[in-house]
Amino acid sequence: MAWVVLLVAGVLEAVWATALAESRGFRRLVPTLVFAAALVASMLGLAFAMRTLPTGTAYAVWVGVGAVLTAVWAVLTGKERASLARTLLLCGLVACVAGLKAVS
Repeated sequence: MAWVVLLVAGVLEAVWATALAESRGFRRLVPTLVFAAALVASMLGLAFAMRTLPTGTAYAVWVGVGAVLTAVWAVLTGKERASLARTLLLCGLVACVAGLKAVS
């Protein structure tokens, strides 16, 4: 259960990071509210997962999932360009997250 919650928390990290950028410095209400809600939910999920999983593993997975999804979303929405190097590096992050799960 901790792993599922941790993955959901990682997804929510990507949500709050994207909403933070869309809030334009907290000047736009809806993205600011999405940012706040996703941030709180993401942190609660991380805290829950850390009750069972080692801190370093939980944090690395949370950050990795959030970073990969944030980058993929930015490419899909046209805010960042895709490249072979970026794709390979993101795949490396996914492999590292899967590796942490495999050894935990």
